[in-house]
Amino acid sequence: MNYKSFNAIEEKLSVLGLGTWQFSGVKDWSRFNQQEATKIIHSAIDAGINFIDTAPVYGLGHAEKVVGETIKGKRDQVFLATKVGLPWDENKNVRNDLTKSNIFKEIDDSLTRLQVDYVDLYQIHWPDPNTDIRESMEALAQLKEQGKVRYIGVSNFSIDLMKQAMEITDIVSHQGLYNVMEPNANSYHGIPLEYEVKNSLLSFLNGNGQFFLPYSPLMQGLLAGQTSFDKGVTVHNTKLQGESLQHHIVAAKEIESLVGKPIQEIALNWLIAQDAVGPVIAGATELAHLESNLSCLKWEMDGKMMNEINRIVEALTVNAPSS
Repeated sequence: MNYKSFNAIEEKLSVLGLGTWQFSGVKDWSRFNQQEATKIIHSAIDAGINFIDTAPVYGLGHAEKVVGETIKGKRDQVFLATKVGLPWDENKNVRNDLTKSNIFKEIDDSLTRLQVDYVDLYQIHWPDPNTDIRESMEALAQLKEQGKVRYIGVSNFSIDLMKQAMEITDIVSHQGLYNVMEPNANSYHGIPLEYEVKNSLLSFLNGNGQFFLPYSPLMQGLLAGQTSFDKGVTVHNTKLQGESLQHHIVAAKEIESLVGKPIQEIALNWLIAQDAVGPVIAGATELAHLESNLSCLKWEMDGKMMNEINRIVEALTVNAPSS
């Protein structure tokens, strides 16, 4: 395993991380299997992956429970990241809530599900337009003082909102949508995004010694060779339906032909090669998927190849269908 260092934190982080949305349970991910999930997490740690990313809303607590049960006896090998701000009610309706009272409740619930005393990285999952950012960040700073949280991160923040948050307490990371097909995505599952990763966010983070955590690095399976998206959470991604899906499949094949490597390895190495990019949050529903992800470490992408890929993506996306 290869590792990266960042000024904002003490630890070195593996270039590949493990995402856990796919451990939400069969309602969200039809291919979920408890035994396979355990094998994937253990194998990832054994391979040197030290960054595991989860969230309470993944399966409404299910994914955190899976992670907590599986990392028993291996906690010292894991840089554990979870999130806050998307609680649900008794009817399973999810809402944005970054009030102090909710943050304090969520951290205790997460620690219970994860069976740990602290999390290494506590991230705001999505901005809450109804709560003053000062209230949220002051609450997170208190959790840090209490030892329940070691570092604070954000996700899906604009640069302006990050600047406001950074005036209140230290932020070490930003997690956002980023992959070779979506270098400056403006939406995710129909939700507007107020940041452009490649154009501006990466340089901002790099200048502050912070790191970026790319989610959906394989575009929810398309950059792993998948061509059908009619089940589970991916059915809600309009970019993976109809004409838009066919357009992206063509683009992926074009890149694969250029490099002469599997598109999955290309997509992961495209991210790893960028200095400000921290652990690439790649999920796996089968152990074979994890092994395929690890295959990207057998070679590295140089600047020339990266420029060629960027040129192809730009040319192929100019006339892309709207999504």
